[in-house]
Amino acid sequence: MSRAEPIELGLTIPLQRYLGIKALPYCEEPDRRFCWDLHVIPLRGRSSLLAVHCHSRYTFVLYDLCPSDWARLPDVFREGLERSLSAAGFPPEAANLLCGGHQPQFTKTHGRREVAFLNRAWDDVTAAELALDESTQSQPLLDQIINAKPRRGVGFDGLGMAVERLSAVLRRLS
Repeated sequence: MSRAEPIELGLTIPLQRYLGIKALPYCEEPDRRFCWDLHVIPLRGRSSLLAVHCHSRYTFVLYDLCPSDWARLPDVFREGLERSLSAAGFPPEAANLLCGGHQPQFTKTHGRREVAFLNRAWDDVTAAELALDESTQSQPLLDQIINAKPRRGVGFDGLGMAVERLSAVLRRLS
């Protein structure tokens, strides 16, 4: 199964500045199951990508992106998502359930609460930075540590682990 509409990548203001993007549209009433917010973060002095799923708070990190990676961010995001989901034990079709065969679209971030959750994810990454593997962009151990922490999320009540919440989203979509 693939989606008819593209996935939305909400870029934080610092990431928009980093990429030289002047203005992005808001999306009216998006289905947050298909929305991610992205941020550029410094990890050990390297510009890295932090991606947080707006509905479940599933998070992944791509370490030390080079300028050509940032220039093709939608593709790099998709590749990073596929690697992260695979490392977390999700089936190969999981990324297609979330993205379909479409190119992601850049938008503004998806709300104050979602940005607050993104900031908390950044705190979690910083706290678990000892798990960072400088030899690879993908960070499966770091992702696993972050996604196993009980946290609140926009699409769910109470505390829960992001990896379990994303699993529930994928079951509903399949």
